Amino acid sequence: MRISILRESSGLEPRVAASPDTVKRYVGLGAEVVVASGAGLASGVGDGDYEAAGAQVVADNAAAVAGADVVLSVRRPEASALKGANRGALAIAIMDPYGHEKDLEALAKAGVSAFAMELMPRITRAQVMDVLSSQANLAGYRAVVDAAGEFGRAFPMMMTAAGTVPAARVFVMGAGVAGLQAVATARRLGAVVSATDVRPAAKEQVESLGGKFIAVEDEEFKQAETAGGYAKQMSAEYQAKQAALVASHIAKQDVVITTALIPGRPAPKLVSGEMVASMKPGSVVIDLAVERGGNVEGAVPGEVVTTANGVKIVGHLNVPGRLAATASQLYAKNLYAFVETLIDKGTKSLAVKWEDELVKATLLTRDGAVVHPGFKPQGAGDAASAA
Repeated sequence: MRISILRESSGLEPRVAASPDTVKRYVGLGAEVVVASGAGLASGVGDGDYEAAGAQVVADNAAAVAGADVVLSVRRPEASALKGANRGALAIAIMDPYGHEKDLEALAKAGVSAFAMELMPRITRAQVMDVLSSQANLAGYRAVVDAAGEFGRAFPMMMTAAGTVPAARVFVMGAGVAGLQAVATARRLGAVVSATDVRPAAKEQVESLGGKFIAVEDEEFKQAETAGGYAKQMSAEYQAKQAALVASHIAKQDVVITTALIPGRPAPKLVSGEMVASMKPGSVVIDLAVERGGNVEGAVPGEVVTTANGVKIVGHLNVPGRLAATASQLYAKNLYAFVETLIDKGTKSLAVKWEDELVKATLLTRDGAVVHPGFKPQGAGDAASAA
């Protein structure tokens, strides 16, 4: 059983799919672990660290993939990068499948069984495998740190001989995992924090962290959560009422952090140009959804934009990757927890239970076809089911 760890091909991706700790664990399961040289450097893990943990370090991704039974990476690998892996090898990563049907078909043609870690169901046994939560936690924390770095004033109230410094006002839009971590972090730094979300359960969560909850709490609001715990798309009428409430609130804030994402859809627009224009000079807006189109009008992916009225709109890409060492450590543990379920500890070999709910939820391709019901090509349902 050969497990390969790829070096990420994108210059925007400093994370790595294995830590020395998880390498040791894979070796303990009977695996031969092969790591592409330099895979962990951007996360503070050298080749020697992997070798000390029991891995074999090879020159590049091609050498790592050769003869692989399992290929682990952070981002979806190109199908061409999997050339040389065993037929039916498992490729496990954050696959970003929405809108990338051609890439999924290429993975299918490459003969690999591709698994998308971000599709892991939100059930108790899969909590330790939840990459969305582990990475969003870090994104929420980093958003506040970035905001504090861009903001030209102190966050906490300070009483000094020269006078009192008022606490910064921080407003978090979207109280999911990232948003709640942002609320907690901003509170730790001494800010006055408020937050909003369309899910009713978020109110108690925000208040438990010391934040004030801001929302139009009507009947639609009470039904605004899916069975899986995600936010629903709200009606235009509700959005208008909520926008009016939020607009008046934003004008009084020093920092706004937006975190709203709906799987498979463009990020909802939450902050208009008029709202940004209403903020004081020196205020900061952090858009964590900028890679999906952004929640903030005027946000530019990968840039910090200063508006005409002196507000900074921050659009950093891959925010978890800005904490690469910690993000990699958590992601590696998420991956290991899942891979462990695919291995027979008695025979020390792969033994995928294809009917397991975790497998069915995350499996994108198998036996040359795209098999996930959410991403099958139209008209290919019967063939994929047969596969």
